[in-house]
Formats: sequence, C-alpha cells, structure tokens
Amino acid sequence: MGTTHRRWRLDLGYDGTNFSGWAVQPDRRTVQGELEHWLSRVLRLDEPVRLVVAGRTDAGVHARAQVAHVDLPVGVDSTALLRRLRRVLSDAIVVHALTPAPDGFDARFSAIWRRYVYRLWDSASTPDPLFRHMVTLIPEELDLGHFNAAGNQLLGLRDFAPFCKPRSGATTIRTLLQLHAERAEDLPGTIECTLVADAFCHSMVRSVMGALVAVGAGRRDDNWFHQVMTAELRHNEVLVMPAKGLTLEEVGYPDEDHLARRAAEARSKRESTTPGTGNE
Repeated sequence: MGTTHRRWRLDLGYDGTNFSGWAVQPDRRTVQGELEHWLSRVLRLDEPVRLVVAGRTDAGVHARAQVAHVDLPVGVDSTALLRRLRRVLSDAIVVHALTPAPDGFDARFSAIWRRYVYRLWDSASTPDPLFRHMVTLIPEELDLGHFNAAGNQLLGLRDFAPFCKPRSGATTIRTLLQLHAERAEDLPGTIECTLVADAFCHSMVRSVMGALVAVGAGRRDDNWFHQVMTAELRHNEVLVMPAKGLTLEEVGYPDEDHLARRAAEARSKRESTTPGTGNE
C-alpha cells in the first residue's frame, strides 16, 4: 500500500432490493459501484478507488452489518468524508462508520465467519407489510422441529456442492458453525433462520433454505434430504429461495494481533482452491 495511502474500514448496511448485488457489473446498479463512484467523486480523486468486501451479496440480498475496506490517500478527513457520503448516497445504503483499519486488516481475508439470517412467513405468521421486502412468504406452516433436525445434519466441515452453483476452480468445502430456526419475538410469527459459517459459496444459504423448507413444510421426506445432502453435484430438485429473505447480519474477525496471519492463511487457501469467499 505504501506511505501515500491509508487503509480504512467501512461498516455499512443496505437494502438490496433494487441493486444487482454487491459487485460492480457493466450497466447495472450495484452497491459497490455506487460507493466507489461517490468515494472518488467526493474526494476528487484522479484514480478510481476499489472496495474489498467481506461478503459479496447477490442481487436482492440485504446487509445489516457488511464490512469493506478501501485504501485512500493519506490526509483524508474521515469525519467530513462520512458526513458527505451520507448526504450523497442513496437512502438504500448507509455507511455506519469509517475508521482507520488496524495493521494487517483485510475485510475479506481476515474474516473468520459470516452470519446470515433468512426470514420467512408461513401460514402461522402474521405478515407485516412494512417488512415485505425482507421476508419470504410460504403457504404452509413450517415444522421447526423437523426443519432444525434436518439442518443439524449439515453442521461441521463438509462439501456443500449439492447446494452451491458451480464455479470453475472454486471449492465448495465449507465449515457450517450454526444453523437454527426460531420464531422472532419482535416480528409476530416471523421465522428467522440463522446460518454461520467460515464462508459461503454461491447461492449456498438460499439453496440450503430451499431444501430445509421443503422438509419442514412436509413437501419432502428425510430420505430425500439425505439424498440431497450426500450428492456429489448440485441437486436439481433443490429450490433456491428468493433473495429478498436473506440478510448478512454480522462478520466476525480475530483480535488485531491475528488479523494479518488470518488474511495470509485465507489468501494461501484461495490461491490453491480459488474459493468465492463469503459469496451469497
């Protein structure tokens, strides 16, 4: 990075409804594209800036606590920059904080886990129209006991190929640390399914949810789920759930003394397997 630039950490959230995902795409509105545009414009930079993100969310997926980093010229007034960004950005994006990044920090490679929540309304829920853009509606009542029992079988280190869209050279091996569904107290009857993993491959959360909802709703039995989870390739009977129900809620990092080591380990793994870290 050199002495002419300084690394900053951005903590942000966004409503993904009208974005074509995080990553920059030609002729499409993306979260990364909008942020990079305004950072360069506000700071009047000659060269475009590049944001690196903890989890590249797909079109329609939301984030409550996304993390990114950016290298900016030394001398940037972070307070003024944050104030100006809040004025010019769409109200669908909010930068919560802009802070100096600790030595060795990499928003993507230093992360040790990501926490997503998928929200559902079933026939036992009381839908609230104010939250319709972040919750998926299903017609049946979901048996959470059956749902969670099936989900527990996916915990640990395993190949999630049956639930991931294939990408050339990318690994589908992940460690799923937590998967649990319950009805939220603050949203009447809303089912919140929390998934925590070291990283997620493309469409993994929504595909896992599609399989578990099929079992919990009684559309499929346990034998079918076992066939799905043990398949060697993506299973064509698994429904990918709508993007709007999914939100990136939190990204976990080690303490500052271990940021650089974690980033180096993750980069080394990526160079040997080319995984899509944190992509959902």
